[in-house]
Formats: sequence, C-alpha cells, structure tokens
Amino acid sequence: MTSNPAERLPPGRPALLLLTLGRIVREEVERALEAQGLSLRLLSALGHLSREPGLSYSALGRRAGVTAQSMQATVRQLEQAGAVRRVTPAGRGRTAELRVTDTGRQLLRELDHALGSVETPLLDGLTAEEQASLVALLHRLLAKDLRADAPGSS
Repeated sequence: MTSNPAERLPPGRPALLLLTLGRIVREEVERALEAQGLSLRLLSALGHLSREPGLSYSALGRRAGVTAQSMQATVRQLEQAGAVRRVTPAGRGRTAELRVTDTGRQLLRELDHALGSVETPLLDGLTAEEQASLVALLHRLLAKDLRADAPGSS
C-alpha cells in the first residue's frame, strides 16, 4: 500500500473508491493468509458456517458468489482439514448439515489475526472517533439493498 490509488481515480466517485479499497484490502488479507497456508475462500465459508450452523451448500455458495458444486469442493477441503464436520449422513439429494469444529474455530482466530494485521496500517492516522464513524458509515451502506430489482428502485 505504498502509492495512493485514490489519486488515479475520478474525484467524487465513492463507488470506485470502495471498489479499489476493497480490492487492496482483499489482496493484503489474502497475502497474510497465504503466509500461513490459508485462503480467504476457505475461511469465508468457515465464517458463514460459524455464524449460521447447518447452512446448505447452495446457501453457502450464494453467500460466497459461487456455485453449490464449487462450494462442495470448498467444504470437502474444510472437512479434510478437520475444520468442519458433517452432522448428517452424506448422500445425493440430502442437505448436508455442517458444524465448525475446534480446529475450525482456531482457523477463524487466524483469520481475525490476519484482518487485524491489515486493519492496523489501514486505519493508522485516523482518530478513534474517525474509525468509529467509518465503521458506522460502512454498516449503513451495507444495510442498503443496492440491487436494481429491489423494491422502490426505478
């Protein structure tokens, strides 16, 4: 994060700023995780399962923006790593009920550490009040439904 990408963007375009910042943060988090042999894709699925145990492959895939088949491969990797366990028997057409294990919870702590290692330099120079305002504004923006087919959109 040495150069200032915002200088190359048109002024007054918050969407472009958010897209650029999101890409940079994602790359930095992925780099921090790769150093530990982890991936954001795996830990993202693990995070969803920890917050909503028992999600189906389809629901996990929708949250991650991938197909159910792709999510099955991701979950299989998590099972092989001992990060999740299947509560229901495997079988075609059955909804897999998956639970995060102690190993999975440890991996999530490692994700939290990686996020912190990226957030520290990102937020450096902002006051505690500015950081709180930023978080509040981001929450407000994320609460909006920006889809074109959302009720009330034209």
